Amino acid sequence: MEKSDILASNVKKHSLLYIVLVSALGGFLFGFDSGVISGCEKAIQAEFQLSGFWHGFTVSGALIGTIIGAFSVGWPSDRFGRRPTLMMMAILFLISAAGCAFAGSQPVLAWMRFIGGLAIGGSSVVVPLYIVEISPGPVRGRLVAVNQLNIVFGILISYVSNYFVAKAMLAQGLLGSACESLARLFTTAPMTTEQVMWRVMLGAECVPAVAFLLLLFTIPESPRWLVRAGRSRAARSVLDLVGDATPDKTLSEIEETLVVAARTGTVPLFQRRYAKPIVLAFFIAFFNQVSGINAINYYAPRIFENFVGSQSALAATIGVGTVNLIFTLLAFLIIDKFGRRVMIIGGSIAMTCMHFLVAWQLSLGSAANAVLAVGGILGFIAFFAISSGAVIWVFISEIFPNAVRAKGQAFGCFTHWFMCTLISWAFPAVAEQAGPYAFGFFGLMMLCQIVFAIRWMPETKGGTIEDIEHRLGFTPSNVS
Repeated sequence: MEKSDILASNVKKHSLLYIVLVSALGGFLFGFDSGVISGCEKAIQAEFQLSGFWHGFTVSGALIGTIIGAFSVGWPSDRFGRRPTLMMMAILFLISAAGCAFAGSQPVLAWMRFIGGLAIGGSSVVVPLYIVEISPGPVRGRLVAVNQLNIVFGILISYVSNYFVAKAMLAQGLLGSACESLARLFTTAPMTTEQVMWRVMLGAECVPAVAFLLLLFTIPESPRWLVRAGRSRAARSVLDLVGDATPDKTLSEIEETLVVAARTGTVPLFQRRYAKPIVLAFFIAFFNQVSGINAINYYAPRIFENFVGSQSALAATIGVGTVNLIFTLLAFLIIDKFGRRVMIIGGSIAMTCMHFLVAWQLSLGSAANAVLAVGGILGFIAFFAISSGAVIWVFISEIFPNAVRAKGQAFGCFTHWFMCTLISWAFPAVAEQAGPYAFGFFGLMMLCQIVFAIRWMPETKGGTIEDIEHRLGFTPSNVS
């Protein structure tokens, strides 16, 4: 290869990486918004004197929004494009963060969290959809996993942000005084340091939301969407920009798989021919949430109090975020080598063991071994990150044909967020009554996921997403 060709190839690789990193900022905001509430939930409950039911409702208010956001974003994504839809999500993130920061009542806070949930749900659909449609086959899994990497990085940064905001506010240093003065500009009601603190924690999300919105103007539209919109020349340019090895061949394959959509107009998702990917998407999303991941993400400080005390609980959540990030990075490196199915099977076995370990320690009460209990929680986080956490968004994005990919992605994400809402809303009340049995339930669900992966889950690594359509039986001849 000549020097000029090598240089051009490197430029294309850098362009692709830049495009993926910018779009995956939606994943960062998804993670930050999901994790930041864990440092605020007890202060919010105390300030608004919420019962267990309304406390769970307020914390999960964002999750209710995610259900609607995930299920409804398919239409604007298909109608207006992936990039404009991501811009709309960035604006919703910004409105939510600013609104939460200056919420004066529980209903206002719940509505602002709901708006943030719309953005989380929408981003969870469109970001991986966009990345999978713009990525060359050999690195598709790895690049879609960048979104998951950014999600867990956002969760970690939210934990770190909460810790340092709390430390600064309670120490009444320069940062704490500045935050308190800023908050008081927007309210005449007297507020305690704790009341200002949680507002600053939630308002910090405005910074990445603005960055995401501005950077979206610098990346192109998805080539698959451009072909659907009749802009094949522009799609060819984008394929060349991201380093597709055979852009003309890929363009031809895209056009071939969209023949049915072009001939029949709007293609409904819920029909017999798409039963297989619908069932696969449902179960991969269902098991992702009944693993208990978001029960831990949203209530990590409360869980850790059982083992390390309230003073160390907030700092311990940083350990959760760090482990999550490290093992998601490892998953990023191996997902295209080992494949989706093997990672789910191995991770499920390990997660089962970790949940039963934590359940055992909780059953011991004051005699519990803190090292074993915390190790079990961190072990679960590690194995979730390297399996279910990394695989879900890649797998759902790959298994649906071009004609219904946005709708299929929306369905998978709807299932994910519906289950997340149920688990997160119910967890505080259930954990109080069931104690160790809650983690025992999560362990049993992971046993079920092992059976699902071994018996029904296909492997989707390698090739273009059009190749996967043929492997799963969606060829123009059999879907006409």
